[in-house]
Amino acid sequence: GEQGKLTEELAAAIAAAKTVTDVEDLYRPYRPKRRTRAMIAREKGLEPLADLLLDPAARGTPEQAAEPFLSEQVPTVAEALAGARDIIAERVSDDPEVRRIARDLTTREGGITSKMTGEGGEKAQEFEMYADFGEAVAKVAPHRVLALNRGEKLGVLSVDIAAPDDRIVTRMKAMYVRRSGTAFSAQIEEAVADAYKRLVAPAIEREVRAALGEKAEERAIHVFSENLGNLLLQAPIAGHTVMGVDPGFRTGCKVAVVDATGKVLDTGTVYITAASQTQIAAGEALLLELINRHQVSVLSIGNGTASRETEQVVARLIPQCKHPVHYLITNEAGASVYSASKLGAAEFPQYDVSIRGAISIARRVQDPLAELVKIEPKHIGVGQYQHDVDQKRLESQLDAVVETAVNAVGVDLNTASPALLGYVAGIKSNVARAVVEYREANGRFKSRAELKKVSGLGEKAFVQCAGFLRIADGSNPLDNTPVHPESYHVAEAILKAVGTTRKELVTGKGNPGLRLALAQIKPEQVAAEMGVGVPTVKDILNALQKPGRDPREDLPQPVLRTDVLELKDLAPGMELTGTVRNVVDFGAFVDIGVHQDGLVHISQISQKFIKHPSEAVAVGDVVKVRVLEVDHRRNRIALTMKL
Repeated sequence: GEQGKLTEELAAAIAAAKTVTDVEDLYRPYRPKRRTRAMIAREKGLEPLADLLLDPAARGTPEQAAEPFLSEQVPTVAEALAGARDIIAERVSDDPEVRRIARDLTTREGGITSKMTGEGGEKAQEFEMYADFGEAVAKVAPHRVLALNRGEKLGVLSVDIAAPDDRIVTRMKAMYVRRSGTAFSAQIEEAVADAYKRLVAPAIEREVRAALGEKAEERAIHVFSENLGNLLLQAPIAGHTVMGVDPGFRTGCKVAVVDATGKVLDTGTVYITAASQTQIAAGEALLLELINRHQVSVLSIGNGTASRETEQVVARLIPQCKHPVHYLITNEAGASVYSASKLGAAEFPQYDVSIRGAISIARRVQDPLAELVKIEPKHIGVGQYQHDVDQKRLESQLDAVVETAVNAVGVDLNTASPALLGYVAGIKSNVARAVVEYREANGRFKSRAELKKVSGLGEKAFVQCAGFLRIADGSNPLDNTPVHPESYHVAEAILKAVGTTRKELVTGKGNPGLRLALAQIKPEQVAAEMGVGVPTVKDILNALQKPGRDPREDLPQPVLRTDVLELKDLAPGMELTGTVRNVVDFGAFVDIGVHQDGLVHISQISQKFIKHPSEAVAVGDVVKVRVLEVDHRRNRIALTMKL
């Protein structure tokens, strides 16, 4: 508009454009340019010569046409023609139709290739499989795109787009070269070929790479979100006193014992790996003493450095315990981030950083959701290339996943940390802190209604959050259900209709008679009588059937172990039970109780064809697998789920 070049046709073309790319193509000729070869040629007065070369009615030879344009600045015919060709080349490259043809053919028929640059030293090893790589642009897998981009960024790989150049140039020539095959055609052909090589191809390569990168990022963020959601919703191991063990060599293993509610009972350091015999004997004795004294029934061992060695010691000690003890290996991703965070320091100012890690590892098995929300979602480490994607987009997607998980499970108002409360709909972080401060000053919340006394939590926030906050053994049993206070009158009416009271709900599981009676109620009828929506009534009926119920209880429980497997114990054909730790585009990693997670390649996951592993498995799933092969040299285990 400012350039005074917005014609009606152009305005109509812009209005009809379907994508941003289309609009950019239309705008390209008007975009203020750096001084280009075509500009310089125009300044020398060669634009009319370009028009003449393109004019089908023009006669004679290009040399004759160029004569009148010679000047001090354009001393020779050759220079005049070269300048005219520069102007034609720029016009061709600015043609939206040319761009569209080049883009379509490159996307449909082009390839993406990579070679090693010989730089990058150590890092180069990771990218060996891309040393001589080629794949169709249309087919290349998202995780490969991210790997290529990372290799290129590190200077290890040079990545190119191989386009069907000849076919594109042929189609461009067909648009511009005159049919008559006059002497002028050669000039135009030369200009078109130059336009493609110098102007169109590099731009399209950038565009195609950007589009591939965008699609790969979206996919990575999607995979990451799915994995995170499943990890957060893993079944809690309730009712156990748990010992968290953060393994270590030189610095010893940090241990923390927490009771069934997550309260810290005891902490310490034991030297049971890479230490002298005397230290190891003392460490084992202390471990046994702690297990027996606190009646620890589950040990949660972090999966980091020295995890393997620690696991062997624990498995050796279990038979010596006075009561049944099991252990499991817990993914400790992000535990160290939490320990060193402001939040960790505020929660456990009296403990040092490494002990906080052990507490987190213990609590993760008791209530994965409550513990994991204390860590920034991107540090929980279940994805591919999470550091290579747009961090802002990643964070907003992951925050949404955490919020959904928290609101699906509900939050115990009397035990929740500010971090957990902050994910509840309607509660901002300053209000979350105010809730905890109120609880600390006034003791447990007796009812949801009491929330209104918290400073900063207004009516609007109350309406948003109340249904997600639970109070066990409060004054109103309905406060321990997903029923919103606004609908209590409906719940009361339903209970009255089946001849029971709120008190019946307190038993925790609801009783079979009540469940049966509730199942016979017709939601449509209640909805009509009470003047509320049918979905609301259905939700209330569900909630009353299972009061105080955690939706995660339906999920498979984590695998608890008492003995230990070595890589050398594994043989092809062995059948094992394992836990899915990570789902990526090419398969799933399964923890089978060996230090190294095994890979179930996508082709080994299901009898029926699947496009992505997430169609069949999710993080936290407990699955049966068979060992296909063990590669001792590379510490790799191949598994199959096709039993």
